[in-house]
Amino acid sequence: MYLTQGLHRSLRHDPDAPATIFGERVRTFREQADRVSRLAGALRALGVRDGERVGVLALNSDRYAEILLAVPWANGVLNPVNIRWTAPEIAYSLAECQTGILFVDDRFAGHVPHLAEAGVHTVVHLGDGPAPEGMLGYEELIAAHDPVPDARRGGDALLGVFYTGGTTGFPKGAMISHANLLMSTLGMQAAAPSGVPGGRHLLAAPMFHMAALAGWHIQLTVGGAHVIVPAFEPAEAIRAITRHRVSYLLLVPTMIQMLIDHPEAAEHDLSCVRSVVYGASPISESLLRRAMKVFPRAGFAQAYGMTELAPVATVLTPADHEEGTRLRSAGRPAPHAEVAVVDSEDRELPPGQVGEVVVRGGNVMLGYWGKPEETAEALRGGWMHTGDGGYLDEDGYLHIVDRIKDMIITGGENVYSAEVENALATHPAVAQCAVIGVPDPRWGERVHAVVVLRPGATASAAELREHCRGLIAGYKAPCSCEFVEALPLSAAGKILKRELRRPYWEAADRRVN
Repeated sequence: MYLTQGLHRSLRHDPDAPATIFGERVRTFREQADRVSRLAGALRALGVRDGERVGVLALNSDRYAEILLAVPWANGVLNPVNIRWTAPEIAYSLAECQTGILFVDDRFAGHVPHLAEAGVHTVVHLGDGPAPEGMLGYEELIAAHDPVPDARRGGDALLGVFYTGGTTGFPKGAMISHANLLMSTLGMQAAAPSGVPGGRHLLAAPMFHMAALAGWHIQLTVGGAHVIVPAFEPAEAIRAITRHRVSYLLLVPTMIQMLIDHPEAAEHDLSCVRSVVYGASPISESLLRRAMKVFPRAGFAQAYGMTELAPVATVLTPADHEEGTRLRSAGRPAPHAEVAVVDSEDRELPPGQVGEVVVRGGNVMLGYWGKPEETAEALRGGWMHTGDGGYLDEDGYLHIVDRIKDMIITGGENVYSAEVENALATHPAVAQCAVIGVPDPRWGERVHAVVVLRPGATASAAELREHCRGLIAGYKAPCSCEFVEALPLSAAGKILKRELRRPYWEAADRRVN
């Protein structure tokens, strides 16, 4: 199989049905296929051959979706760029995987002068207006080139280089094959059907991210339209859902909370939504119950994974959500994946014991671009070592307790931040929280909570500590607490704990020096 297969199928079965809806612009599968084949012709004229990398630095749009299809159609390899990065970080990723052609929209066109050292030789402008000096116009390229046959690049051939979100350390380029993504798509759809044939998917998560790509690919594979918004904004998402009768959402819990907390959520009928898939973190029971009222006909599913797994490893199914006793778990292995928990010597641990989560299956990446040593370390023994700490229960449900590197060691005791965060989240005043380890002269590290309170709510550090002491051991309860307006998030919606830790550890370093 190959990425463009879903487009060919829809072109044959329902060519005049909508493929993409972006604002007032609607394009059918017939139109999309013609534009994709012409854009592929332009890419070949620009020198794209077997495996040449093509970058995209843009907000979500129907043109972004066309590029995702046109690059493999031209026998190229995708390099979607993280829109949250600075110009030096973008330049690093483009230079490392030798990306010569870059698509940019108006939002990011200002980065282009800073990318001269990255090796980019051609920049294509995605905006509606005239292309800036030195850039080619997107629509002009399509109009000037004839359609070319689909290379049908697929199977074990490289689909794209997807740079990790960088929640710990500098990002690496995960090499994902067509087969990797297709395996993950089919496994997810088998475990928790989310894409409805002929349905409509709201594409609001950033399209450079593997989770968003997988969500897009599910709907592409089963057939149906993508309702695309440039970026997630609660009011715009609500209006798009109701106007276009969206059936399938893929969001992170923070997006779900923002959406259902928005005043317009109560003013619209959102019963058209049949499937809500979330990831990046578990969802609290209180948030889930509220979300189920807003989306009364939707089945909820959690997918756990990472970029290197294309991205799904385990699934907490709609039936698991309805049963309701394992909402803090990440579900059981999807049909395409094996999951185990191992100790520091890679020995498998029995149920209930915490170790590192490892995964193997057809969804596991080919490796890291240009990093053979890191690849060998991550894939040793044929298993992808995720860096996540967790355990499997007696029924095979995976419970994530922390990133291995985020574990707090205080007074010789291991504290997993997820356990403390779960306790804090049950306090009625807490909207969001993150728990980190900060330097402590007596204990080495102390448990520190960073908390966002609900609007109008109040709570003290002492009150939250006592609340936690009623749920978890005293040494795990936060010793200190700070209250903030918002938590720093990656583009994938994950809390950037390194940003929270940095000032504390930098201050400790200054004291030592």
